[in-house]
Amino acid sequence: MSFSSDEVNFLVYRYLQESGFQHSAYTFGIESHISQTNINGALVPPAALLSILQKGLQYTEAEISIGEDGTEQRLVESLSLIDAVMPDVVAARQNQQNQQKQATKTETAEANGEEGIPTVAASTQNEAMDVDASIEIPPSKATALRGHESEVFICAWNPTRDLLASGSGDSTARIWDMSDNAGSKDRAQLILRHCIRKGDSEVPSNKDVTSLDWNCDGSLLATGSYDGYARIWNTNGMLVSTLGQHKGPIFALKWNKKGNYILSAGVDKTTIIWDAASHLGECIQQFSFHSAPALDVDWQTNNSFASCSTDQCIHVCKLSVDRPIKSFQGHTNEVNAIKWDPQGNLLASCSDDMTLKIWSMNKDTCVHDLQAHNKEIYTIKWSPTGPGTQNPNMNLILASASFDSTVRLWDVERGACTFTLTKHTEPVYSVAFSPDGKFLASGSFDKCVHIWSTQSGQLVHSYKGTGGIFEVCWNSRGDKVGASASDGSVFVLDLRKL
Repeated sequence: MSFSSDEVNFLVYRYLQESGFQHSAYTFGIESHISQTNINGALVPPAALLSILQKGLQYTEAEISIGEDGTEQRLVESLSLIDAVMPDVVAARQNQQNQQKQATKTETAEANGEEGIPTVAASTQNEAMDVDASIEIPPSKATALRGHESEVFICAWNPTRDLLASGSGDSTARIWDMSDNAGSKDRAQLILRHCIRKGDSEVPSNKDVTSLDWNCDGSLLATGSYDGYARIWNTNGMLVSTLGQHKGPIFALKWNKKGNYILSAGVDKTTIIWDAASHLGECIQQFSFHSAPALDVDWQTNNSFASCSTDQCIHVCKLSVDRPIKSFQGHTNEVNAIKWDPQGNLLASCSDDMTLKIWSMNKDTCVHDLQAHNKEIYTIKWSPTGPGTQNPNMNLILASASFDSTVRLWDVERGACTFTLTKHTEPVYSVAFSPDGKFLASGSFDKCVHIWSTQSGQLVHSYKGTGGIFEVCWNSRGDKVGASASDGSVFVLDLRKL
């Protein structure tokens, strides 16, 4: 048995990516020279590091449970990963097993009774989930979309047609036709290969597609990649233009509402506004106000936006203005995501400092400092409700998703948590409101997509996929939910069939 440091480094790099630590993965990749290895990442299965660690842990447990006489007895208590690397703990556990074997030699019937221990553990896990069988969506009611060769980080519905776009670690984006007349057996998929020019030829970039966004009329799809390029594609899967000003991976990318500009944020600490109408991919303005990688951006108007960074700062910038028009400071750790409310009056931010903050252009300090989660908050979404929306008679709600396995719904006017949604058992990476604001979908690394009532906080539908869920999204009519997962799968839940 042998392995190289390059192989170990690559598995650690992929683990960081899969865990959502994109900028940490980038830094580690640079320092360990990942790009110079000849490892084909598309062939390495998701969760490879965890899988090999789990096998090593099982081997250690087996070694402890088998005595010198060759007899085997179950471990009463499973070994933790940290315990397994501590010789004193392993030796003590082995002694405990040997003593137990001696004590139970004449009590064979009772020893066989220990086979019930795993059943008790399974029962406890089911109780933690506490999902009523009547709301579980069976696999037969979901449409699985296969084709990606690596984890699928993102997915988004076209705003006017039932086309679902997905972006993956296999350096492709794909467009899936999920319209009712597309035929259900073999879903048509357009493969958008992200290539870079080497000499006179185009070769696959072998870099993750990190972000994607449709324009307002659904005619164009923009993608951002770890190769540092943003690209614009049409609905036929043809590359329209390549935007190449960033000097490193792109973490976020958004169209403005008008559809004439694209905004991107990168590890190079900058944000860029691009002219989407220019086939040359013209950079209109580059903003260099952050002192560390920029993680997220969101448009406030058609020519002003906010950006956040690992530098703990939030800047509001405007086209043709050479300084931020407003800066917000208050987070004590990196800011993961920012979102303007539907009217562009309030800005929500979430951070690794476990807080959710609400900001106003009229104040220098936050309007609300919401502290309820007990682990990092990964993302946030505003409901499409309240004044100025298509659902003006419903209150505005903010949803937050955390690594503490919970989702919280907030009444922003009062600065109070109205519901804590607790059915997930692993970090929650994504939340999305239905177009009418009555439902919220959440996706977690427990492989589950849950759909909740925003009025009552009750779980109304639940589906368990085959991999950890990175992203969930609703189509424009609110009758289909798309999701993308760590095992390379994409699937669609048609709520009309439930």
